[in-house]
Amino acid sequence: MKGILYIISTPIGNLEDITLRALRVLKEVDVIAAEDTRHSLKLLNHYSISKPLISYWGEKEKVKAEETLEMLNSGKTVALITDAGTPGISDPGNILIRKAIEEGIRVIPIPGPTAVIAALSISGFSTDAFIFRGFLPIKVSQRLRELKGLSLDPRTIVLYEAPHRIIETLADIRETFADRRVVVIKEITKFYEEAFRGTATVILELLESSKIAGEYVIVLEGRPVEKLNTTEDALTEVKTLMKRGLRRKEAVKKIAEEYGISKKELYDKSLSGV
Repeated sequence: MKGILYIISTPIGNLEDITLRALRVLKEVDVIAAEDTRHSLKLLNHYSISKPLISYWGEKEKVKAEETLEMLNSGKTVALITDAGTPGISDPGNILIRKAIEEGIRVIPIPGPTAVIAALSISGFSTDAFIFRGFLPIKVSQRLRELKGLSLDPRTIVLYEAPHRIIETLADIRETFADRRVVVIKEITKFYEEAFRGTATVILELLESSKIAGEYVIVLEGRPVEKLNTTEDALTEVKTLMKRGLRRKEAVKKIAEEYGISKKELYDKSLSGV
C-alpha cells in the first residue's frame, strides 16, 4: 500500500501561525521533506517535533524527489514543508507533488499561512478576483513588458519581491502603473511588519527612510472599471487600423494589447464584425 504525501503550510514569520492539524500531522508522519532542514528545525524544535528530515533545497530537489517517491511507494507517509508558507506557491515542491500525482500517490493539503492571502486581506482593494504573479522576471525588459500587460487588467495583482530588487521593481511599477494605488507590506507577520500605502512614487519616498530588509509583498490596484473599454470599442479601432492599411492580424494584436483582452477572441469577433 502506498503512503500519503501531506502538503503542509508553515508560518511565514510568526511561529504561532500554525494550525493544530499541521502540528499533529508533523508529529505522525514517518518523514519530513524540508526545503532547508536548518531553517525548519527552528519550527520543529519549537514544537518538540523530532522526525527524520530530508532536504530538497535548490539543485537537490529533483534527486530528493525521486528518493521521497521511493519512500511513498513503500508505504511511508511524508510531510512536505518549505521555509515559509505553502509548498509550491513561489516555493519549491512542485516537482515532488507532480510526480506523486503521476504515480497515483494520495496528496493531501494541510492549509495554513500564505503571504498572498494575508496581504490581500489588508490591502483594501477588491478581492472578488485577483492575479497572483509571485516574483517578476529579473531582467528589466522582461519585467517592464509583464508589468505593462498586468497594468491593463481590472483585477487586483499580488507580487512578491526580494529586498535587493524592491526599489528597482517599484520604479518599474511607477513607470507602468502611473498614479495607481499600491500597498507594499514588509516582513508580514514578523516583529517589524509594516505596510506602505500610496502610489509607487509615494512608497519609494517612504522607503528612503525605512530599512530595506526581509521579504516584500506588493499589492497593485486593478485597472479602474471606468477606464476599461468594451469589445465593441476594440472592434471599432481594429476596423479603423485596417482601413489605414494594417492587416487584420496586426491590427488585432495591437488593439488587444492596448485593451488587455484576448487576441483570439478579438480576432474571431472581427471576422464577423469587420
